[in-house]
Amino acid sequence: MDESAPLLVLWDIDHTLIDAGTVNRRAYAAAFNRATGQPLTRAWQFDGRTELAAAAEVLRAHGFDPGDGLLDSFLELVVAEMHDRAADLTDEGRVLPGAVAALAALGALPGVWQSVLTGNLRPLAELKLAAFGLAGRLDLRLGAYGDDAVDRTDLPEFAFARAEQVLGRPFTGSRAVIIGDTRRDVATALAAGARSVAVATGAASAAELAAAGADVVLPDLADTAAVLRAITGER
Repeated sequence: MDESAPLLVLWDIDHTLIDAGTVNRRAYAAAFNRATGQPLTRAWQFDGRTELAAAAEVLRAHGFDPGDGLLDSFLELVVAEMHDRAADLTDEGRVLPGAVAALAALGALPGVWQSVLTGNLRPLAELKLAAFGLAGRLDLRLGAYGDDAVDRTDLPEFAFARAEQVLGRPFTGSRAVIIGDTRRDVATALAAGARSVAVATGAASAAELAAAGADVVLPDLADTAAVLRAITGER
């Protein structure tokens, strides 16, 4: 990889780099109860949507209008509840096999910049990555987060703009790779004109990810050489 043509590698977090266990669900249930005075009775859908989209949908599903500040209040409480459970993250969660080695190997390549493209709110992304010792391996200034836009397919433009601001040169999808475990990750890469590397470590099967249009599908991140080939190959 040549430094004159840098590559922006954007990682999803949940079920791609880490598994946070059931901490998310407990935090959201507590935050929902505090925000609305009602219990969370509908299943929370963690399927690659941004948290702006998911939180608004769950409020509506329980009969609440996300407007008039309720959505913002709910998400602020989610952040507070997750911070209160930071110790639970490391107790119950784990870094997925191969994630550290993949981040380290990519970090050693000249011209590669790594960050995130995640449905997590930025404070939650930072919390989770720090809890599992991954924050230092990613330049979070360059990333895109679940509080940047409602639709995940809109997130790459935020990452490209931040990368240009920090690194001083423009980025487009042709110089980016998006890695994730859901069909939404794949759709986001396709919409941005970026390379899509999918890992079957979430709810979507390898066949489903391939059918969605991923350029490469891996069973997981355990084979570091395969991860490097998937990310840097055919460029």
